[in-house]
Amino acid sequence: QVQLVESGGGLVQAGGSLTLSCAASGSTFSNYVMGWFRQAPGKEREPVATITRSGDGTYYTNSVKGRFTISRDNAKNTAYLQMNSLKPEDTAVYYCAAGEIFTTSPHQYPYWGQGTQVTVSS
Repeated sequence: QVQLVESGGGLVQAGGSLTLSCAASGSTFSNYVMGWFRQAPGKEREPVATITRSGDGTYYTNSVKGRFTISRDNAKNTAYLQMNSLKPEDTAVYYCAAGEIFTTSPHQYPYWGQGTQVTVSS
């Protein structure tokens, strides 16, 4: 079983940048596909980006393509989400998740962090 802890959220102005980190422990990090999801108030949790075990494959939801970059460092047991050109509509709680299938379905990710708030002001 893997434990996940996110960090790096905060308040930023539109057009700014943030980098989220997801530190994993308790199991072999490189065994897991990693995903970033977000949930805004009153909305369902949605996928943002996912990355394969080795990092050679990624997926981005259309609304973040060209602005966000997912990456991982298996030696440091950490996944990252670099967010540039942030928009107010990116405001949400961001979660990292670990699973065994490269998918955007949150139901396929059994392990979740506690979430970190990202607020983008206009």
